[in-house]
Amino acid sequence: MARKPADKAPTPRTPAPAAVKVAPGVAVDATAPTPPKKTPIWTHLYVQVLVAIGLGALIGHFWPTFGESLKPLGDAFIRLVKMIIAPVIFLTVATGIAHLRDLGRLGKVVGKAFAYFLTFSTLALIIGLVVANVVRPGAGMNVDPATLDPAAVAQYATKAHETSIVGFLMNIIPETVVGAFAGGEILQVLFFAILFGISLAVIGDRAQPVMAVLESVSEAFFKLVAILMKAAPIGAFGAFAFTIGKYGIESVINLAALVGTFYLTSALFVVVVLGAVAAFNGFSIFKLIRYLKEELLLVLGTSSSEAALPSLIEKMGRAGCDKSVVGLVVPTGYSFNLDGTNIYMTLAALFIAQACGVDLSLGDQLLLLAVAMLSSKGAAGVTGAGFITLAATLAVVPSVPVAGMALILGVDRFMSECRALTNFIGNAVATIVVAKWEKGLDREALDLALSGAPGPVVAGAVQADED
Repeated sequence: MARKPADKAPTPRTPAPAAVKVAPGVAVDATAPTPPKKTPIWTHLYVQVLVAIGLGALIGHFWPTFGESLKPLGDAFIRLVKMIIAPVIFLTVATGIAHLRDLGRLGKVVGKAFAYFLTFSTLALIIGLVVANVVRPGAGMNVDPATLDPAAVAQYATKAHETSIVGFLMNIIPETVVGAFAGGEILQVLFFAILFGISLAVIGDRAQPVMAVLESVSEAFFKLVAILMKAAPIGAFGAFAFTIGKYGIESVINLAALVGTFYLTSALFVVVVLGAVAAFNGFSIFKLIRYLKEELLLVLGTSSSEAALPSLIEKMGRAGCDKSVVGLVVPTGYSFNLDGTNIYMTLAALFIAQACGVDLSLGDQLLLLAVAMLSSKGAAGVTGAGFITLAATLAVVPSVPVAGMALILGVDRFMSECRALTNFIGNAVATIVVAKWEKGLDREALDLALSGAPGPVVAGAVQADED
C-alpha cells in the first residue's frame, strides 16, 4: 500500500516591494527589499574639501613657510582641470548645437544670454558704486599717493594698456584649430565648437556617425571629470595653505572694512538680486547653492571658478537644462557674466579714491562706470582679470592714482575667492533662466536635482516648461 506523502509546510508570502519614486529615465531594481544605506558623511566630496580648506588654513597660519611650499598641490589640480576644459566645452557645444534642427534657435539662445549678461553685469557695477558711496570704506585713511609704490602694480597696468576691445575680439578667432585646444583658450574653442556644431546640424542625417563618436567621447570625458574631482581636496588644501601662508590673516584685518564690505555686498547680490531672479523663474537660490555646494567649496579653496567649470556643465545638464543651452551659456558666461568681478571693480575704485582723499564728481563716477562696462569685457579670460580691468578703469580717471592699487594688492587674493564664488553662482542662475526662456528646461528634472535626486542629462531640447 502506497504511503501518503507528508503535507508540505506553507511557504511564507514575501510582501511586494513598495513603489519608489525616481527621476525619469533612471533604472531601478524593483526587487530590492531595502533601500541602499546612506553613505558616511566623510565620503562626500564637499565634506572632504571643507576639511582640506580648514587644515590648509591652520598650516598656512602656524607654519607659513611650509604652507607656501604647498602651492604646487593647488597649481597641479587646477592644471588637471584646465587640461580637460577645452574638450569638454567642444564636445558639449558641438553635440548640443548639432541636435538643433532649427538653427534660428541658436541665434535666439545667444541673443537672450547676452541680454541677460549685459543687464546683470551692469546692475552689479551700479550696486558696487552705490555701496561704496554709502559705506565709504576708504574714508579717513588719508593716504599720500606719493608714498605708494607704482612698481608693485606695474605689470597689471601694462597688461591693461595692452588689452583692447578690438584685440579681444580678434583673439576669439584661433589661428589654427589645434592652437585653440593647445592654448586652452575658452572663447577660441567655443567659437570653433559653434561653427562645427552648425556644420553637423546642416548636413543632417549624414552626421550621425560623427555624432555617435562625439557623444561616446563626451561620456568618457565626463567620467574623467568625476575621476579628477577625487583630487579636489588635495588641490584645495595646497591652494589655501599657500594663500594663508603667503598673505597671512593680518593683511585681511588691516583692510577689514573693504574686504567685509565686498563680501557683504556680494552676499546680498546673490541672495537678494539673484534670489529674486530665481524665485521669479520658479526655483530657490538656496537650493541651487546646496546643489552646487561641492563645486562652490572647490572654487573657494582654489580661488578659481575654472576649477569647477566641467562639473558645472554636467550638473546643469542633470538639472534639466537643455544641452545646447548649457554648452553656450556656461562658457560664454565665464567671460561675459562676471557679477562678482563687476561689484569688485567699482567698489575697489572708489575705495582707492576715498583712501587717497580724491573726491570724485558724479560725472567722474559715471565715466568710471561706463569704462568698467567695456574694460570688464576686454580683459575677459585674462589671468588676474579683476586687477587688470581695475587698472584699465582707473587709467581713464586721471584724478585717481593707478598706484593706489598697491593698497589692496595684499588682500586681492582673499577678495578673488568671493569674486569667483559670485561669478560661479551667477552663471548657474543664468543657465537655468535662459533655458527656461528657450523652453529648454525640464521642470521635473530641475525640482528633483535641487531636492537632492538629480535625473539624467537632458540631451536635446524639451518642451516641458510652458509657463
